[in-house]
Amino acid sequence: MDYWPIGMAVLAILLFMGVPIAFALAGVGLVGVAAIIGWSPALALLGSTFFDNGRDYSLSVLPLFLMMGNFVVQSGIAAELYNSAYAWLRHRKGGLATATVVACGAFSSVCGSSMATAATMTRIALPSMRKFGYPDQLSTASIAAGGTLGILIPPSVILVFYGIMTQQDIGKLFLAGLIPGVIGIIGYAIAVRITLHLRKIDLPTEPKLPLADRLRALKGTAGALALFTFVMGGIYLGVFTPTESAGMGAGGALLLVVLSGKFSLSGLLDVLFDTMKTTAMMFFILFGALTFSNYVNMSGMTTDIQTFLGMFGDSRLTFILIILCIYLVLGCVLESLSMIMLTVPVFYPIAASHGIDLIWFGIFVVMVTEISYITPPVGMNAFVLRSVVPDVRLGTIFSGLGPFVVMDVLRVGLLTAMPGLVLLLT
Repeated sequence: MDYWPIGMAVLAILLFMGVPIAFALAGVGLVGVAAIIGWSPALALLGSTFFDNGRDYSLSVLPLFLMMGNFVVQSGIAAELYNSAYAWLRHRKGGLATATVVACGAFSSVCGSSMATAATMTRIALPSMRKFGYPDQLSTASIAAGGTLGILIPPSVILVFYGIMTQQDIGKLFLAGLIPGVIGIIGYAIAVRITLHLRKIDLPTEPKLPLADRLRALKGTAGALALFTFVMGGIYLGVFTPTESAGMGAGGALLLVVLSGKFSLSGLLDVLFDTMKTTAMMFFILFGALTFSNYVNMSGMTTDIQTFLGMFGDSRLTFILIILCIYLVLGCVLESLSMIMLTVPVFYPIAASHGIDLIWFGIFVVMVTEISYITPPVGMNAFVLRSVVPDVRLGTIFSGLGPFVVMDVLRVGLLTAMPGLVLLLT
């Protein structure tokens, strides 16, 4: 008997009832496995999943990168990145919005969280854009879209999750995210210009700064550049593993806080507490997903879905298009982390059976997940902006995101047609 349709239906009901994703995945996984092999072995498997993975050394990469991101936020480096980007783009139409996108990409490279990037850049960039008369639709859209780069440009927490679940090299996943991230920044900059043209927005510009002043403005970005180069360069050159790089990155980020003059004991304790709280939450989610993955493997769900997809032919492109459509639909009702944890255990074995490189597939999954951050009704970055600036309606934020979503879809199409761009650095 196929148990998985019942399990998926129960999981969907639990999620719509608001049950936390960790408990929904673990609960359905446990009961499903018990229905197949019995309660005693199912409970033993649950215990080993939590215990063995909980003491896995490789998982320490997660809290260390979270700590790194928290220290970077505390250092105030986001303001320096924004000011530097604006110094180079202030003479162009929509320069503030474009600078916001560039600064979001740069901040993502040392933060690793989309929502932290969106929240931080909202406080820094939105007041400036309002001062120069930028409409809220464009201002908030550029921040929300730029913030999505946090889950793609390394170090990305989502890529860490994917690497653990699929047993892929996290360092290679980080390197594979670089070129798509840069393409994303360029695409969002184009989306800003498209918005200006379509809405016929006439914005003021400032005189172009001399080259010497623009180079001087880069001084404030030296810390972020050094940290990113140190962490990613060490991985690329094989100097240290991703776990070791996470530790070095956390130490480097703490040094940035000290050098910025913002170090305090209370701030340190806040960072440690927030890291501990977030790590506990994410570990529960991850272990719940691994428990659900056991159920997926035992229930025959992967085989059944693979047979169903075979009705559309064995083409890799057909498979990718179907997966893209599924993610776009799920993005309307689930937030991104839930989507990753729910779908990756199901889809990655099928992707492997089609001969698809799982490093490329991880980047593809993250890119389509990015779209869910900025599409209604569960666009998490839009809700983050709304919480920071409650005077802006959600409808206003979503209404400005159309061109940015189009750029995301085009980027997915480009990297599907040219997968070598993703794997070039790996």
